[in-house]
Amino acid sequence: MKKAVVFTVFAMSFLIGCSQNSTKKTQDTMQINAENFEVKKKDFNPLTKEEARVLDYKGTEYPFTGEFHNFKGDGVFVCRKCNAPLYDSNDKFDSHCGWPSYDDELANAVERVLDADGRRTEIVCANCKGHLGHVFLGEGFTPKNTRHCVNSISLRFISREEWSKILELGKWK
Repeated sequence: MKKAVVFTVFAMSFLIGCSQNSTKKTQDTMQINAENFEVKKKDFNPLTKEEARVLDYKGTEYPFTGEFHNFKGDGVFVCRKCNAPLYDSNDKFDSHCGWPSYDDELANAVERVLDADGRRTEIVCANCKGHLGHVFLGEGFTPKNTRHCVNSISLRFISREEWSKILELGKWK
């Protein structure tokens, strides 16, 4: 029994460490600012193996490990694959579910698709169809009664200041 507990603790530490290292590498190489912002409609951003597992193959990152789980920055979250704006940080809330949660999306940014299991509703980027997570209704977390449960690895963040510059430059309408 003792060996099983030690092994479980070791395995979880290893998995969390790997996830955090992968996230750090991605953050360092994917900074967005007003000068380099562009929504990609055909040639998408290159993805790491883990990013592709989630965005292209409908995977899920481990709960409580994503870079935006406890993130409190003010700005806009965009699709990691194509840079399309998806969520405003004003719609983010703490649902204690292990993934970033939003009670609203930006207009025409997210599509809802019935999961193959017929029980859940998947959410995908309207531009590139990359997997974001799932949407749940009727849970009562917010007045909007909606929770978009999103994989951090599917997102990138642009500060409110940079987002204002992007709008001023007319790079997003």
